[in-house]
Amino acid sequence: MNTKYSDLIDQTYYFPQEEFTLEGSELRFHDIDLMELVKKYGAPLKFTYLPKISDNINRAKGWFKSAIEKHNYKGSYNYCYCTKSSHFEHVLNEALKNDIHIETSSAFDINIVEKLKQNGKLSNDNWVICNGFKRDQYIENISRLLNGGHKKCIPVIDNYEELDLLTEKIDSKFQVGIRIASEEEPKFEFYTSRLGIGYKDIVPFYKKQIMENEQVDLRMLHFFINTGIRDTAYYWNELNKCLKVYINLKRICPSLDSLNIGGGFPIKNSLAFDYDYAYMVEEIVNQIQLACEEAEVDVPNIFTEFGSFTVGESGGAIYEILYQKQQNDREKWNMINSSFITTLPDTWAISKKFVMLAINRWNDEYERVLLGGLTCDSDDYYNSEQHTNAIYLPKFKREKPLYIGFFNTGAYQETIGGYGGLQHCLIPTPKHILIDKDENGNISTKVFAEQQKASEMLEILGYN
Repeated sequence: MNTKYSDLIDQTYYFPQEEFTLEGSELRFHDIDLMELVKKYGAPLKFTYLPKISDNINRAKGWFKSAIEKHNYKGSYNYCYCTKSSHFEHVLNEALKNDIHIETSSAFDINIVEKLKQNGKLSNDNWVICNGFKRDQYIENISRLLNGGHKKCIPVIDNYEELDLLTEKIDSKFQVGIRIASEEEPKFEFYTSRLGIGYKDIVPFYKKQIMENEQVDLRMLHFFINTGIRDTAYYWNELNKCLKVYINLKRICPSLDSLNIGGGFPIKNSLAFDYDYAYMVEEIVNQIQLACEEAEVDVPNIFTEFGSFTVGESGGAIYEILYQKQQNDREKWNMINSSFITTLPDTWAISKKFVMLAINRWNDEYERVLLGGLTCDSDDYYNSEQHTNAIYLPKFKREKPLYIGFFNTGAYQETIGGYGGLQHCLIPTPKHILIDKDENGNISTKVFAEQQKASEMLEILGYN
């Protein structure tokens, strides 16, 4: 009779997988001994496995390289990292090992760019693509970067006033992009993105404000949709509309040579995850090439801005099951020693799913449970496993500690959760570990941040 947790996983998914393997009754992630991490550092615990950042960057660059070679595409490919997904220095340091570029979204991003340049991590050869709605401080910082000689900085125009604001502050000729205000998916709450300029307004805007402006060259058209890059009629329809705008602009704007197709590659949120990245990249390159050939215009250089795809699959969180509460005849609540609201805010804010697995006791019998956090908030729970409304874990036994892991949590969770600041119900931020691997495959770990102390929170609250 197959009643063990390992039997359940084996029957439900293809297992083991590239990053997940089993050693006896304990889970390994990229061959990292997770229980050894728990023994050394305790739980709750957050970790970042740095090599996965470089791995995903080079996977994407490989897909585009193959597609460009297959179709004899004459444009180049440029990989940009969206800093908003994770601003931490260790993330940027790892990402920038791989000949990539940067996309920013607010004023202080430029301060990070300047710090990276001071430290020799970025140079004037790296593109800095500046998105977002720009007002005083952001305009000031972008202008400072350009006036300081970083000519490969492209502010992407989001509204009609930004060009004038930039022109007033920038001393020399500079390049800009224009963001398309794409139409949202039919089931969305509104029809058109608040970001960018509408399809039909872009060519008139170019003719009115840029065409005769000797200080400005239009270099890039920027396209992004909320649902991300997916093989749907909606995505291909919006891309096709974007290409029509690019072609119309290219015919009257010789300086336009780049198409930024934004980001939105999905990351693994279940052991059943299935997405053909190589096919999507090949088809995108093919569609751009076909449209440009038919219109008899040069194909653009392609830019992408991958945030979650870059850093998401590098992150994880480990919790201990503290206690089990039998609330009625069919609901058992396993209480974790932290809070979902504070450590994985996307689980309650947007019902985001992560890969969730037991860390130990895979040879024990399993049971159906719900997972609850420590706060007194009714929304502090997780029950959204990919195919069910409940979660199956090894049976709770007080004398046999059970640890669980959430994986691919590396994007947004720290910043949305208010890293280093106040947490809901004053639940402290867990200890955070950085994991690296050398050229010989030897794994090393170090503490990036200790668990938050009461004194740190009291100081923020004014109890000095």
